[in-house]
Amino acid sequence: MNIENPLNQKTSNPMQKVSPNKRRGEVLIHIDNTPRIMCLTLGALAELEDAFEVGNLSELGAYFSNGKFGADDLVHIIGAGLRGGGNLYTDEDVRCLSIEGGAIGLAQVAAELLKITFSGGECDHQKQIKQSELTVKK
Repeated sequence: MNIENPLNQKTSNPMQKVSPNKRRGEVLIHIDNTPRIMCLTLGALAELEDAFEVGNLSELGAYFSNGKFGADDLVHIIGAGLRGGGNLYTDEDVRCLSIEGGAIGLAQVAAELLKITFSGGECDHQKQIKQSELTVKK
């Protein structure tokens, strides 16, 4: 597999602005200076259930709720997120990637992906709308 261009398509211009859609649960990650979209789709979540040997989404959410991840956990989360976002990386490919921010950056983007997935997809804009609705009702 061509790690730099796993889809064997024209590589995105690293200077091109890529905007994730938070309402769809998308998160941006920079791999080898190229922005990629990640998303934990239903298929990606099923992958994670298998990888973490849990029986359902509630158990998966509970597994992640302590916020403590090992390196293999991060590989599985990032790999599933990349595949859910349409990027054809295997977990082995993920182990070899250069990710912006190193291990800390990897943990941060994994945490952001899990947060947006398990928070019901509510983004900051939606929270602001709800807050303004509360203010109006008073």
